[in-house]
Amino acid sequence: MLDRRFILENPELVQQNCDRRGVKVDVARFVQLETQRRELQGEIEELSRQANVVSKSIGQAKSDAEREQRKEEGRRLREAKEAKQTSIDRLGAEASAIHNSMPNLTHPESPVGGEDASRQIRTGAIDVRPLGFPVLDHVALGEQHGLIDFEGGARIAGHGFYFLKNEAALLELALQQYAIGRLIREGFTPMITPDLARGDVLKGIGFIPRGPETQIYSVENHDLNLVATAEITLGGLYAGQIVDADDLPIKLCGISHCFRTEAGAAGRASRGLYRVHQFTKVEMFGFTKPDQSDDMLKYFCNLECDIFDGLGIPYRVLDIASGDLGGPAYRKFDLEAWMPGRGAGGEYGEVTSASNCTDYQSRRLDIRFKHKNEKGTHLVHTLNGTAVAISRALIAILENCQQPDGSILVPEVLRPWVGKERIGGNGQ
Repeated sequence: MLDRRFILENPELVQQNCDRRGVKVDVARFVQLETQRRELQGEIEELSRQANVVSKSIGQAKSDAEREQRKEEGRRLREAKEAKQTSIDRLGAEASAIHNSMPNLTHPESPVGGEDASRQIRTGAIDVRPLGFPVLDHVALGEQHGLIDFEGGARIAGHGFYFLKNEAALLELALQQYAIGRLIREGFTPMITPDLARGDVLKGIGFIPRGPETQIYSVENHDLNLVATAEITLGGLYAGQIVDADDLPIKLCGISHCFRTEAGAAGRASRGLYRVHQFTKVEMFGFTKPDQSDDMLKYFCNLECDIFDGLGIPYRVLDIASGDLGGPAYRKFDLEAWMPGRGAGGEYGEVTSASNCTDYQSRRLDIRFKHKNEKGTHLVHTLNGTAVAISRALIAILENCQQPDGSILVPEVLRPWVGKERIGGNGQ
């Protein structure tokens, strides 16, 4: 969330930012409510001071009548204080609702506009090239080679669930090993995170755990939710903690199952593995000092590019426009892989993203750092980045690596774990 004082001092800037991000927020109403709340808080503090003075004076009363009079004055002050506290609670609740709906500020270099305004900033080492033969999508390839069982998944858990079989199961494990190994060499701490998290952690990260707009599965009768990404668990790991400035930046990489309702998702673009209710992901997460976060975002993006260059997958990177940013993101880069079986003649599809959330999440979660021998603490900056979302990476691999004879070449970097060079054909 944004700093309340900053909002009060810069209401027009905050309102303009909300408008550019397409979020309907009445910043003027928040300023009015917060100003009134602060004024009432000052009045309460004065009433408390007066009540304390009266309370101490009761024992100094010279008569019973004077003592009763001072007791009555104390009761009057307490009642006035309680009445104002009720007003403060009402004003505070409305102000907090508006405050929580405000998105983060936006990087000045981020494009302004909706999804179509996002700007391409780089492409991968491998160019998009025609395959030169009739292209199959990953669903057809999965059926041909016995890799994915959508019907079995639907019988077990419903539409949007699936079984990975044979080499597809090996590819999932190989992608995890490949990504984790790459990140360990960069100094990341590998972690396997819980698949459940409390509601306050989800809210702190910026997810809506319940309600009609949620993408989160919640556990009935418990304050627990299936996580949509390891960003939730890794980001919540240091909630309420103060870390040593010398320990920053902290770089974590987490393997987790991800669960999403994908409410409203439909259409050919969502076919097969592209939008599913459960998948595995390797997530990067960083905690930095404020002056480190811009460089860390570029570092995360470079790592994502390096991983997909290693897989031999064509891609492009987009600087995401203001209207397509999630609430916590200050700036976001998406990596979109080329998927030749998608659409009429191939399309790009998002496979990773990297976001700098500055102090938006850490303010909610109260994650701070402290310099040795200095008073006071400071909010850390948080960043997240997808190393590999397995289901979408599988789409890109199967479709880009298919061969004229129907076989699928296994990317060289994954062969040590898959145990073969080719799926189908001579590699079968």
